[in-house]
Amino acid sequence: MNMKKKIFIILFLVLILFANMSFASYATVKMEVVEEPVCTIDLGENSKFEKKLISKDLSNKEVTLQLEVTNNEGTLKPTGEIMLVIDNSDSMNTEVSSDVTRKDLVFESAKTLVTNLLKDNSNLKVGIVSFSSNLDVSKEGTIEDASVVSTLSNDVTLLENAISSIEPTGSRTDLDAGLELATNQFTSTDNNKYMIVLTDGVPNIAVDYDKKYYSDDVIAKTKEQLQATQTNGINLITMLTGIEDESYVPNGVTKNFGQIIRETFGTPSNPTAGKFYYIQDDKIEETITNDIYNDLLPISKTLKDITIIDYFPKEIIDNFEFAYVSSANIGNISASVDKTNNSITWTIPELEVGKTATVQYKLKLKEDFDSSIVNKILDTNEKVDITYKDFEDNEDSKTSDVTPKLKLTEPPAKLPAAGKTMFIGLAIGAGILLIYSLVKLKLFNNMTK
Repeated sequence: MNMKKKIFIILFLVLILFANMSFASYATVKMEVVEEPVCTIDLGENSKFEKKLISKDLSNKEVTLQLEVTNNEGTLKPTGEIMLVIDNSDSMNTEVSSDVTRKDLVFESAKTLVTNLLKDNSNLKVGIVSFSSNLDVSKEGTIEDASVVSTLSNDVTLLENAISSIEPTGSRTDLDAGLELATNQFTSTDNNKYMIVLTDGVPNIAVDYDKKYYSDDVIAKTKEQLQATQTNGINLITMLTGIEDESYVPNGVTKNFGQIIRETFGTPSNPTAGKFYYIQDDKIEETITNDIYNDLLPISKTLKDITIIDYFPKEIIDNFEFAYVSSANIGNISASVDKTNNSITWTIPELEVGKTATVQYKLKLKEDFDSSIVNKILDTNEKVDITYKDFEDNEDSKTSDVTPKLKLTEPPAKLPAAGKTMFIGLAIGAGILLIYSLVKLKLFNNMTK
């Protein structure tokens, strides 16, 4: 056998030897979790971001991590004073469904509203005024068309009983008197003030009106009183229901109900003052207990424009496969790792109170991993950067380098002592033979020159 052929065979055997050593390294390397700290970043007063290891399959050399943002800020409750201004004209006794009157719907919804507003809320007081027209005709068109049902209180039982005690009386609708009397019940304290009007009629009289029902004078005086609430710093919410025929023209005037309503209250999109709900009877409960309730809770501690950038060490990206286990349930996240800075970016436009956003991904050791990472402590992440805006649009940025840590170890080969000696001897012998052959080849080449 010539010298070149011998060298080729020796090199081939050495390559096989080292190839088998590399394969054995992946098959026998063990992965362990050295540390499992939870990376926690506080957002706002009670909200937080967490990054943590949630599962590990060490036999398959993989771990799963979760990113989670939770908004626990809670909704601010209204503070200050609220006056409920409730229509108690005869028309409130109108049946809107089998054995259910408009009064039933309005009064029960109003009681629910009061209960929900005052639940665990000692910083709010509610008062109640009713209005229609005085039973004494000589007092019609005076402030006595309205009456105080309850002064400002935070006693839910007292307020519920007060609402239940309201009996429909006069046949006219003097909203002007109700607004004026309710305004007078507010204290001089510098706080939030709200007025909620619940009515089922088109105003047809006003304080000191011209003695003509539905006249321009009534419209003007009522409209002026609505606007005065805004001037006085009162947040006004009006609900009008029970209007079945806008085209109806009352006796003695030329304007129909639709025209009078628009001139007095405006429209829902362009109200005379505050907010205006113009609804049918089947929307009474929803409007009072849901829409108006939410109007009184304008400040919700929503977190906005959240951006989370999760950075990975180069050793992790080079030696581990990255894959999502579950996609982000809120917002958008990078489809894959950005190799320019070894990161993924998660954006959440808005995270409402009580909501939790999560995403999960796993890291699995590659078969062709770099053996130099064996016995090193490996950070699964380099750091996390977060920017966000709180409910007052204040922007904040935070970062953390807390991360779970992994370690790869290569157990000693389980060979008998003789086998170890033979393996080492073969390797040394192959090396000596290779060197000897190379020297012989060089001498041979020198002799043949």
